[in-house]
Amino acid sequence: MTEPVVRIPDAKVALSTASVYPESTATAFEIAARLGYDGVEVMVWTDPVSQDIDALRRLSDYHQVPILAVHAPCLLITQRVWSTDPWVKLQRARAAAEKLGASTVVVHPPFRWQRSYARDFVQGLWRMAGETDVRFAVENMYPWRYRDREMLAYAPDWDVTKDDYRHFTVDLSHTSTARTDALEMIDRMGDRLAHIHLADGNGSAKDEHLVPGRGKQPCAEVLERLATSGFDGHVVIEVNTRRAMSAAEREADLAEALAYTRLHLASPTGVPRP
Repeated sequence: MTEPVVRIPDAKVALSTASVYPESTATAFEIAARLGYDGVEVMVWTDPVSQDIDALRRLSDYHQVPILAVHAPCLLITQRVWSTDPWVKLQRARAAAEKLGASTVVVHPPFRWQRSYARDFVQGLWRMAGETDVRFAVENMYPWRYRDREMLAYAPDWDVTKDDYRHFTVDLSHTSTARTDALEMIDRMGDRLAHIHLADGNGSAKDEHLVPGRGKQPCAEVLERLATSGFDGHVVIEVNTRRAMSAAEREADLAEALAYTRLHLASPTGVPRP
């Protein structure tokens, strides 16, 4: 028997429900099933369905699309979702992941004004991680910029590699906004990299979340590195389709993102990568 000429890692490609905004969480499941995604990451936010475990389970069962990850409600617009206490939010995200069969909870570092939460965040996550098989994968963020001013909005730091976390999420739109080197950040994360938010960007001060391949981030190189390293986490398409002029245009963007990701996750065997 000859060896296969292409190596495909065990990583599954999922669709973030945020990628269909302003459409609903239910629409994300429909699109993920129709396009052949391996699963979804549920962004818990103001859509009531995203907060309802029973409703999410029914969607997953109906469309035969597994829920691979839960994104805890960490955004400014979700400060009152699942309590105003950030630790309660994480506890509920963990419980949701356990009940839905998701392996990962994605969490942002605290805002700087959440002083008590920020002070205990690193040690608190380690305590919670020790109580479950669900991985808490802390996501890299970016400094906020307005004109020539920069505000450090996150604590302990927007660059999560500066702190001791068990698992990381790398978001390539955020590396673009931060104007940092995505490949160097992934190197610093090492084998603690558990989760990918795949999107593109052009270095704008705004968090762009472009379809992979439409910006300046090394999306292809990142995927090829994952393929050769045996990465077995999840690659989640988290793109902005708000400007889509129709449902068909949105779906075409998400189909393109999926095709791009699978193409670059397939690595020729025996061909060394830099």
